[in-house]
Amino acid sequence: MFYLIFINFFTFIIFGIDKRKALKNKRRISENTLLIITFLGGTIGSVLGMFVFRHKISKNSFLLKFGGVVLLQIVMGYFLFNTLNYK
Repeated sequence: MFYLIFINFFTFIIFGIDKRKALKNKRRISENTLLIITFLGGTIGSVLGMFVFRHKISKNSFLLKFGGVVLLQIVMGYFLFNTLNYK
């Protein structure tokens, strides 16, 4: 539980940092990095960061990849849940 709280807070902060860098025309955090930390459990932090900072919500290519990451998490969670509860 501590891990999920930490990774989501961390992801939220990273989205905010990337938005600030975008506004200042500085070197950005790669989309792959944003997607990897989302995949590692930061989905809620990513969604909150996207809406609070209004970041990446208009970029269809990112949203498609983001949706793929969320779908992959759902599928993996489903199989993991069924594997652990198999009797």
